[in-house]
Amino acid sequence: MPGGAALSKPPAPRYGAGMTFASHMEAALEEARAAADRGEVPVGAVVVDPTGRAVAAAGNRTRELSDPTAHAEILALRAACAAAGSDRLPGHALYVTLEPCAMCAAAISNARIARLCYGAADPKSGGTAHGARVFTHPQCHHVPEIVDGLSAEASEALLRGFFAERRR
Repeated sequence: MPGGAALSKPPAPRYGAGMTFASHMEAALEEARAAADRGEVPVGAVVVDPTGRAVAAAGNRTRELSDPTAHAEILALRAACAAAGSDRLPGHALYVTLEPCAMCAAAISNARIARLCYGAADPKSGGTAHGARVFTHPQCHHVPEIVDGLSAEASEALLRGFFAERRR
């Protein structure tokens, strides 16, 4: 991505405290499944501290809370910041099942997330590799390392199934 973070494949298979990228993505997928069970678009997010410990997790709650900002990423970032007692999360990673939208990408930048890992790409509403490409703008405060495509098939299948059921 010109002027921004380059998309990369996962580095070493382990990330802190014996946890793997896959285990953090599985936790995000569990949050997404719970969101689907609540009738929300199935997106889940998990914030992981520098030691590899999950410190916050959330699924979409926009309909439940009647709040268009209640995306999984925003809710997880809010919880992690509250737990840290800070508006910044340096050294933390965010795992999310779907490419963040522009609003969430801006929040990720403002929170100073070190690594963003996501599953499914979002060509229509994505804000990192598609659409607004927030991290490529000179006004962007902080650009995280980006790892895309983690558990992409499972993330995509969950979204496809959710929307197919809605169309019946």
